[in-house]
Amino acid sequence: MSKLLTISPSPHERTSDSVNKIMRNVIIALLPALVWSVYMFGFDAVRVTLIAVIACVGFEWLIQRFVMKQEPEIKDGSAALTGLLLALNLPSGLDWWIIVIGAIAAIGIGKMSFGGLGNNPFNPAIVGRVFLLISFPAQMTMWPAVDATSTATPLAILKFEGLQGIANSYEGGGYLSSMFMGNISGSMGEVSALMLLIGFGWMLYKKVITWHIPVFLLGTMFVFQAILYLATGSGSITDALSFGVVHLLTGGAMLGAIFMATDMVTSPMAIKGQIIFAVAIAVITVLIRNYGAYPEGISFAILIMNAFTPLINTYVKPKRFGGKK
Repeated sequence: MSKLLTISPSPHERTSDSVNKIMRNVIIALLPALVWSVYMFGFDAVRVTLIAVIACVGFEWLIQRFVMKQEPEIKDGSAALTGLLLALNLPSGLDWWIIVIGAIAAIGIGKMSFGGLGNNPFNPAIVGRVFLLISFPAQMTMWPAVDATSTATPLAILKFEGLQGIANSYEGGGYLSSMFMGNISGSMGEVSALMLLIGFGWMLYKKVITWHIPVFLLGTMFVFQAILYLATGSGSITDALSFGVVHLLTGGAMLGAIFMATDMVTSPMAIKGQIIFAVAIAVITVLIRNYGAYPEGISFAILIMNAFTPLINTYVKPKRFGGKK
């Protein structure tokens, strides 16, 4: 009896995908952003990445081996991916012990306390980042200078000085191109929209994710930000469009939309549910950015909507195979 196979009802579909393959493709997709962060921030970027990855893998092994009393499964690459995502959400000058605390929060609280991969309702890397942001707000908002102008992120400048403050921070008014290429201050993985979009293209090519969550999330953010700008009466339609674009190219919008909101464990299964999920994240992010205490808001927004994912999955279901509803 122990050799009997338990199978689910039809239809059945064979696929060559595996956890290892999916994790490997996501890590490959993140490499352009990582390489750019090393180019921008030097050895500090390597240091932060190594500490985060080693700490996440190590803590997962220790928890599985000595707390959960089971054979460690760190070879699937999920812990390494969590460490890489956590690193890209951090400033490159962060102290090593703060990074280790973030890894403990990401793996211990965000992942293993729920039973490990596939059981966690919240994205572990975001849990680690938010934990550090709340616990060490000063250290988490100390950005290394990438030019002689300012060490403040464009998102912070935008919140407190407006669009004119952004324009004044970049000679010749080339702020959009600087943000797109990555010549700005910020966390390691949020400085270059171009590198993140290259990773997005790779994941679409490998069919790791679909386009729905990133496109609807970023599109809703752009439209909502532009509408809010026009509602203030402080500028033209052209300024409103620029305002919306700036919000997409700064902060963690691209990183969150492409790599963390699309986490298959913590996002809805059905396409309709994914769209609802993405639009809600965008709206919450915009509200926090404009009216909250923090210039950024996408990490909080993703965590909030992660909590609603089971509810979305319950009420937004795909049509049954061969059924009418």
